[in-house]
Amino acid sequence: MPSLHLRRSAAVLSLLTAGALALSACSAGSAPSATGTGSSGGPFPATVEHVYGKTVIESAPKNVATIGWGSFDAAIALGTIPVTIPKATFGDEDGDGYLEWTKDAINADKAKLPPLHDETDGIPYEKIADTSPDLILGANSGLTKQEYDTLAKIAPTVAYPGTPWGTSWRDSTTMIGAALGKATEAKTLIADTEKAMSDEMAKYPAAKGKTGMVIWVDAKDLGKVQYYTPSDTRVQYLNDLGFATPQSITDLAKNEKGFVGTISAEQADKLDADVAVIYVQGGDLSTLQNDPLLSRIPAVKKRAVALMNDEALLMAISAPTVLSIPWALPTYAKMLGEAAAKA
Repeated sequence: MPSLHLRRSAAVLSLLTAGALALSACSAGSAPSATGTGSSGGPFPATVEHVYGKTVIESAPKNVATIGWGSFDAAIALGTIPVTIPKATFGDEDGDGYLEWTKDAINADKAKLPPLHDETDGIPYEKIADTSPDLILGANSGLTKQEYDTLAKIAPTVAYPGTPWGTSWRDSTTMIGAALGKATEAKTLIADTEKAMSDEMAKYPAAKGKTGMVIWVDAKDLGKVQYYTPSDTRVQYLNDLGFATPQSITDLAKNEKGFVGTISAEQADKLDADVAVIYVQGGDLSTLQNDPLLSRIPAVKKRAVALMNDEALLMAISAPTVLSIPWALPTYAKMLGEAAAKA
C-alpha cells in the first residue's frame, strides 16, 4: 500500500504504497468501449478503446502476450493461455513467479505454465517480441505513451482505459473478452463471479448494511494513515461484497485526484467505518491499538478489523481478477463477516 513512481520497478510496491497511486493523477475513466465489428456478425474485427485510442484486432489472436496485472487471469479464465506473462514479485508464496490462483487455473486445464518475463526494471520488449505475439494485453497496467507505441510496433496492444493500475476487474474482463472474440463468455464470467460473491457474503448476515474502508499504516511512521478512495479497486471490491463506502471516506476523498489519500494521525478518528480492512507494514493490529492516536479509529477500538498480513491474500484483494476473487473469497468473506459482527 506505498510506491515511488509509475514504472514497472514500482508496480508491485504500489499495491502497498500510496506514492505511485497518488501520482496517477489521470481521472478514472468511464467503462471502456469494447465491441466486435465484424460485418459477418462474428466477433472480428474487434475494436477496443483505451487511454491511447482504439485498437483493432482483425482476426482471432493465437499468440497473446500480457503485461501488468490481471490481464493474464482474464485471458486464462476465457480459455486463452498467454505466450508470456509477467513474473509475480509479490504474493508469490513459493517463489516460482506464478500467483497461486493463476497456476491453479492453468493446471486445471492441464496446460503448460506460460513463460515469464520480468517487468521490474521496465518492459522487456525483446523478450516479448521473441514470443511472436499477435496481441498484447495490458488492460490493467501503467503503460506510458512511449511504451505503448513501442509495444504497438510488435503487435496490436490494448492499454488501460483510464487510470494507470486502476482498471476494475469487470472492465478488464470486458476489454479482454472483446479482444479475444469472447465478449459473451466474458459477460457470463462476470455474472458468475458476482453471484459467487453474493452467495459467499450471504453466509455472514452481520455484514449486511455495514460500511467498510481500506487503510494502510507504516509501523515506522505512525504519524499518518493512508486511505483508499471510492475509485480504488480495493474499495470497489468491498462494495461488491456489500459494504458501502462511509461518508467519512467520501468526504475526505473529495479533493483527491488519485485513489489514495493521506490523513494525519491526529485526525485518525475521522476514519469512521463499521469495518476496516487494514495492512500494517512492519506491524499488526496491536501496533494501532497501542498508539494513543490510531487507537481512536472506531473500527480499531471495536476490533472490527480484517487484518491483511498475508501477502498472497493482500495481492488477491488489491488487484482482484476473475481468478483471484474466487480463490480469496472464502477467507476474505469470513474475515469481513467476523469483523462486521464486532461492529
